[in-house]
Amino acid sequence: MTDQAPRRLPIGLTLSVLVALGILMALGGWQLQRLAWKQDLLARVAALQSAPARDLAPLLERVKAGEDLEYARARVVCPGIAAAPYLEVYGVRGGQAGVRLVSACALEGAAYGSILVDRGFVADTISARPPVDTAAAASVEVVGVFRAPEKPSFVTPANDVAANHWYSRDIAAMAAQLKAPGPAPLFLMAETPTNPEWKALVPAPLPAEISNRHLEYALTWFGLAAALVGVYAAVLWRRWKA
Repeated sequence: MTDQAPRRLPIGLTLSVLVALGILMALGGWQLQRLAWKQDLLARVAALQSAPARDLAPLLERVKAGEDLEYARARVVCPGIAAAPYLEVYGVRGGQAGVRLVSACALEGAAYGSILVDRGFVADTISARPPVDTAAAASVEVVGVFRAPEKPSFVTPANDVAANHWYSRDIAAMAAQLKAPGPAPLFLMAETPTNPEWKALVPAPLPAEISNRHLEYALTWFGLAAALVGVYAAVLWRRWKA
């Protein structure tokens, strides 16, 4: 009788499984970190949205001092904004594509000379636009939510300034196009109508629901890791049983 050869781990397969397992566990852990971040964000949004809107100027002083006031509610009187020039930013609301109209609100006695106001959403089924009259001086009080511009991803189209087609919110470029001096680093997303008589322009400062599926994603990655371990164990069992 001859002794049975010692059973050894398949080096290549084991290393590949360990690398893949590390990646899957890291992705699951990252999603748990994102879950904690999203929960904090949702709690913050809920608290700020239930608070009364405050005057814009003092809030901008705090923003200039470095305080993070994204999602805080503010109110400001904007001269002539109902008939102000606007930029069209591509957007989607409730599954409907369209554009969001952005105009500049001139400020006096504030930390910044102006703030860009997202006046609301217009569906792409509507070709009309509100009138533009730079001589109009009627003032409108706007109540809105501070939002920071999101960084464009690698799939975001470049802004076409000449055609007034914007896909990312570049405050400096947009302020220059609107001739708005010293723009604040945040947008004011209008909650209240800037054109009450023009119903097609719908104020929509926040998504109807901020998605929070990070726990689901984490469980998916951890589940794949467990399945990988199970497959690896099954392969070893078959090799050693043979």
